[in-house]
Amino acid sequence: MDVNEVMKRAKRVLDGYISYRKAVLVVLVLLVIILYSGPSLFRLIIRTRPSFISEDSATRSLSLRLDRFWQASQENDAHVLHTPALPGEQPYLPYVGNGHIAVTMDQDSPIYIRNGRTLSLPINFRPVTLVSLDGMTVKEAIVTEYTTGIVHRIQSWDQPGIGPLDITYQTYAHRSMPSLLFQDIKVFNPTDQDAIVDVEQMGLGDWPTATTETIKLQHGEGEHEYLVVSGSVELPNSNAIPVSIVSYKVPSSLQIEAKKSIALHIVTAVNYSEPVPKKAYATAKDIATQGALAALRRAVTGNIKKLRNDHSKVWKELWSSGFGISHSKAENALNGDLINTTLYHVLSQAPAPLYEVLTTEDRRASILRDIAYAEGCYGGHQTLQAERLWSRLDTVDDVNTVVGYWMVTLEKQGCHQLVRAGANGIMQAMLLSFGGMRFKNQHLEFNTHPRDLHRDYYFRRLSYGNATHLNISVMVQEEDYKAIIYTALDRSDKNYYACDAGCLDPPVELKQARQAFPVKLTEPVTAILYITSDKVHMEELKHTIHVKEIAVAPAHEHHVIAMHKHGHKWGGLPTIFWLTIIALIVIFHLFLIKLVINEYCGGDVKVRYSAWSSED
Repeated sequence: MDVNEVMKRAKRVLDGYISYRKAVLVVLVLLVIILYSGPSLFRLIIRTRPSFISEDSATRSLSLRLDRFWQASQENDAHVLHTPALPGEQPYLPYVGNGHIAVTMDQDSPIYIRNGRTLSLPINFRPVTLVSLDGMTVKEAIVTEYTTGIVHRIQSWDQPGIGPLDITYQTYAHRSMPSLLFQDIKVFNPTDQDAIVDVEQMGLGDWPTATTETIKLQHGEGEHEYLVVSGSVELPNSNAIPVSIVSYKVPSSLQIEAKKSIALHIVTAVNYSEPVPKKAYATAKDIATQGALAALRRAVTGNIKKLRNDHSKVWKELWSSGFGISHSKAENALNGDLINTTLYHVLSQAPAPLYEVLTTEDRRASILRDIAYAEGCYGGHQTLQAERLWSRLDTVDDVNTVVGYWMVTLEKQGCHQLVRAGANGIMQAMLLSFGGMRFKNQHLEFNTHPRDLHRDYYFRRLSYGNATHLNISVMVQEEDYKAIIYTALDRSDKNYYACDAGCLDPPVELKQARQAFPVKLTEPVTAILYITSDKVHMEELKHTIHVKEIAVAPAHEHHVIAMHKHGHKWGGLPTIFWLTIIALIVIFHLFLIKLVINEYCGGDVKVRYSAWSSED
């Protein structure tokens, strides 16, 4: 059949009468096509539409500057929060801390110092500096970059008829020099006109015991003024904490020439001591002031870029270990965004003495010993199911409450030694707690119950001493919904072995390539995986694990897997599919009823007409 014949037949079909049945069939086919292709086409159109549609120049400029954080946000390594928040954005608190000091990104935020287990004691000095353009509106977003410990504030000020003026801020509490808070501000003026911006820092608030003085320091391109604030924080037990703050005196305004940019580097040094009796306050205050000045001088005589890189390097080292979990669409499910945000806030309130410049070699060696010896940690149930540890993180009080719960949980569950080691040890203790893992008598146990392994888990660079790191993952198989454990060495100083529940099978030597272990269920329930460097110990271990029964753990029920993967228990098909099927069934039956009525009524009329015709 040639093309002409096909076209002729198509023309005859279009020219001819289309029956009710054909019309309904065509409509149903079109509905099915629109149902399954429509959302994808709509998303494609939205994704490929020109970005300038319904966007002003400030919004476009802000979006362009946020592009570099897109990948990190998708991997839960950064959190983006617009002002006001966009639909779907979580209102996690933008926050920087290093275990010694902390601030939020609110301009009214005081400096927080340590009070027990958390940085919850406010000092009424507000160091956050903001730049504004008088009379103009601003588009703004704040990005908390977890892996570098830097919070980025990005502003684009709309100047109608002129063009946007962009301001970027980088704020961080330095990791290796923990007395220092940095704010690096850069103002970009790509327009053809000069611009004048206002600069504001709230500074000293209502602090009755504070005294102030202004000093000048020579560094960089000239002489700079700094404000020195010293005061005490009274405690209920009649003791006081001496605090000294040295902060750069910001200018009230800046002029930015057309097609140019200007940078502003603001350093704030904060030093304080342990609580002292009031009679010893004067001496302790002088020591605190000298310490703050010494920290400031180290900062202003150094290279700003190197200081920032040194800080980020420490955070990246802390995040070299980590945890991943498959995304769940189930209601109120714990997902990677809240897990990484919680990790970031806990680490922000933990010092990292292993990297601090003033840490002695003896102290550093002691910390490494604490990290290497984690016997007894972690001693409780896996913390992924502890709702109190995964509460909201929207305010300072929320953060302090959650961090406090984490610290006391780890300390009381056998991880006090890792907590004492600082941020490095706390990261390892939290990872152990996620899986209910425990170091016990020359081996590591994975104590999670098989029924809880209905999502994919990934433990990255779990520390087994200072020279060995393990990668452990749990994968739920698509075909049978059974979980399998994969284990590999990231690095090691000796041979390591593993066995599954009961240790009835011979020990398997671990390699850098991952090796699979079935998830088994024992009666009574025991650990599902054991790892040790002592092969003889592992061979003897099976004689100490007294179980009545052991078998491969049963497959997870389909509705459990479906709930996490799709948000409902009806498998991989969306809810709208089933609603559509129900609608189609109803339409079909209505159509069938109409056909029966039409056939019956139409046939009766024809019979009568024939009868009348014959009588005539």
